[in-house]
This record gives sequence, C-alpha cells and structure tokens, in this order.
Amino acid sequence: MPPVTKPGHEKYDIVFIGGGSGGVAGARRAASYGATVALIEVSEKLGGTCVNVGCVPKKIMWHAADIADKIRHAEGYEFKGPGIGAPQFSWSTFKPKRDEYIRRLNGIYDNNVAKEGVELHYGAARVLSPNSVQVTRADGSRYTLNTDRVCVATGGRPTIPSDEEIPGASLGINSDGFFDLAEQPRRVAVVGAGYIAVELAGVFHTLGSDVTMVIRGQTVLRTFDPTLGETLTNWMKHTGINFRHGAHVKKVEGVKGQELTVHLDNGETLKVDTLLWAIGRHANTEDLGLEELGVKLDEKGNVTVDEYQETGVPGIIALGDVAGKALLTPVAIAAARRLSNRLFGPEKFRNDKLDYDNIPTVVFSHPTIGTVGLTEPEARKKYGDANIKIYKSSFRALYFSMLPEDHKEPSVYKLICVGPEERVVGIHIIGLGSDEIMQGFGVAVKMGATKADLDNTVAIHPTSAEELVTLR
Repeated sequence: MPPVTKPGHEKYDIVFIGGGSGGVAGARRAASYGATVALIEVSEKLGGTCVNVGCVPKKIMWHAADIADKIRHAEGYEFKGPGIGAPQFSWSTFKPKRDEYIRRLNGIYDNNVAKEGVELHYGAARVLSPNSVQVTRADGSRYTLNTDRVCVATGGRPTIPSDEEIPGASLGINSDGFFDLAEQPRRVAVVGAGYIAVELAGVFHTLGSDVTMVIRGQTVLRTFDPTLGETLTNWMKHTGINFRHGAHVKKVEGVKGQELTVHLDNGETLKVDTLLWAIGRHANTEDLGLEELGVKLDEKGNVTVDEYQETGVPGIIALGDVAGKALLTPVAIAAARRLSNRLFGPEKFRNDKLDYDNIPTVVFSHPTIGTVGLTEPEARKKYGDANIKIYKSSFRALYFSMLPEDHKEPSVYKLICVGPEERVVGIHIIGLGSDEIMQGFGVAVKMGATKADLDNTVAIHPTSAEELVTLR
C-alpha cells in the first residue's frame, strides 16, 4: 500500500517511529504475525542511515576504491595496456549511478513494507501518550494514531561542533555530507579516529585525494583491540595518509565549497578543499515528547532501555541507535525482530530478546578489519592476566606475492583465549578479506568455541582464513 494521509484503523497494535533498519524490520515482523502496524518516517525515504547515507553507499564507495587498488596492483601480475597501474576515477559520473541504486533500494523497502501490510505514514512523529502518536505532515496537517504500544526507532545522526565551540565548524561536512559531494575534493582533512573517519579517509585517499587525519591520540580505532589500531595506523601512514596527532581544530576559515583554512591548536594551518567531521553520533530524540512522558535519557541523549528494549514507561519501547548500544544496522534489525517475536509471535518467542554479547563487526578500511568479543585489555581486566593466553600471527596474503614490497598490505590475526580450556573470547583480524572471514568465526565465538575446536578444524588452503585454525 502507498503512504497514507490519515489513520486507516481506529487503533493499532504497535506504531513504529522511524523507517530505518530497526523500524522497518520490527514493523514487517509484527505485521507478518497479523498485528495491525503503522510505521512513521519523517524523511519520505525508507532505509534510514544505512541505506541512504551509511553502510550501503559507503560500501559501494569502498568497492570503487578497492578496484582502484586492484588496477594499481595489476602491473605486478603483468597486465599491460592503457590505464594499468594508474586508475582514473570519475567521481562526478559515479555519484549519480550510486544514487540511482540507492533510490532503487528505497523502492524495494517501500514494496516490502506494503507487501507485509504495514501502514506507512510520512511525517514527524510526537508521542502524546503511551497509547497515542501525533503525525505532522509536510503540509502542516496533523492527525493522531491510537495504539497499544509505541516503539521509538529514530536512529541517530552525525555530531558536528557548533560555531560557538569552534568558529567556522559549520564550513565542514559530516558523513552524510560525504555522499552529497558532486566532485572529488583534491585535499581533505578528516577529524576523528573512529571507524567512520577511517573508512571515509581510506576511500578519499585510495581514490586519489590528499588526506590528512586530525586525531587526539597516537592511533586510530582506540576502542578496538590495540593490535588493530596500531597496524592500521602504521599502514595508513605508509600509504601516504598524513596524520596530526594530539591536535584539535581551533578555527576554520573560508567559504563552504571552496578552499578552507583549518587552524589547529598547535599553531599549524591546513589548506583543504573539504573538512570532514567524524567525531561521533548522537540520538534523534528531540521533539518526540519522550521526557514529558517520563522516558529517561542518558547523558548522551540516548533512550535508556532494559534487556527487553523497555523504557520503564509501560507501552513505550526503544531500539537501535536511539538506544545507544552497539550502533550497528544488524543489531537494530535483530533487536527489532526479536521484539516483534516476543510481542506478537508464537509461545516459543515469549522471552525473545537480543543478546548483546559477542557481536561481530567489521571496518571497511584499507585493509579491512574484523572483530568479535573482548579486546585484549578487556579480557585481562575481566579474567586476570594469569588466565589469558594470546595467539597471534602476522603475515602477507598470497595475493600480494606478485607485488613490490611497498604494496604488500599487512595481515595480523589474534586469538584471545581464557582458562585451561582456552575458550575463545576474542578474535581480531586485519588484512585482505577480513570483512568476509569474520562472519563465520563470529558464529564460532557465539557458540563458545575453544582453541581446540579451531585446531580440530581442517584448514582451507591456500587462504588467509586458515591462519585462525593453525595458530600455535
């Protein structure tokens, strides 16, 4: 069914606010059980951050950058001819193709929601009570949906300093703005050291931009296992990405879309075409009316929920990025489906909930990273040094055997084991193919695999993944 302009039912079993990954997944699952479901989305584009300005277009850009690297590497494999070794990427013609694919995905989301019988409303939502939600449409008209439950799944958005905090900060862009760039900037400064900063800096650099990263510490990815951050930082520097350690932006001058002068607190200035802030995200909770109803927010503005996604106010639930835990698309989807299983599914799902332990994730850096479980510092703190054993291997993937030494990306694999049975509590890998390798080993860690279980698995040769079952 197309989006509606007024309530189609006197009362709904549940209203989901937010048409991103969590809201769509929860609404579809609830409707599949026969529930009467409404879904409210303010942007008139389903899919949320992931589809529109996140995972999907980001991965497409990563693929473009990866192909650029492959073209450079082709010389080592004795490919000849025009363009070999010197990729020429047309950002301006690639962007419309990427955007068209995203529009197709939006349409697929629309069709899937309609197919399940979810009633889609476009507009801004405000929770009037645990049993009523007001929808304000783009034309200013309003109506109210009556419901048994409300699920807040409004996600989050990138944080940018205000111009009061850092004069000229608004001259920069955030990760959303990255996907609006019609032309590839020649010089880029990226502020931040998290996975978004690393991924976008890697895309810019690999496609040919001159990139400087402004970070507070000595390595990127400081919340990840130290081995990953150290290895990636060293390789990024090796490939030509510039770093300014321990630096903070003090002021930005210029005109948006033209040359900017970035002033650092160490007295240095950077001349760039684009300044990208990648310093974190915050929850979309403004103007929802939650606090007036007693819903508690933490100091970062995230909705506080229990293990069942309940807010403590009967009838109001929250999940996904707005709840501030494990800000990942598959987490929002999994939490939403389990919520709808519990509320509307068969008896076997009456206690269904998402287990937030041992969630695997990857970073689409160059090279890619995969990680699941505890970092080494976390494991040592939790179990004590005497109970921890680390297995580690550093190598170069076979793919790089034909390339000059300077182009051979590192691979480092690390197992963190605990106790006499050597249960695997953490796996951290960086190197070619780590993004695809991690999914299967995430299953192993979730099942409680031991080092012996990995040792008893016959290796697949020649692969990088076999290192994880042959470590000594």
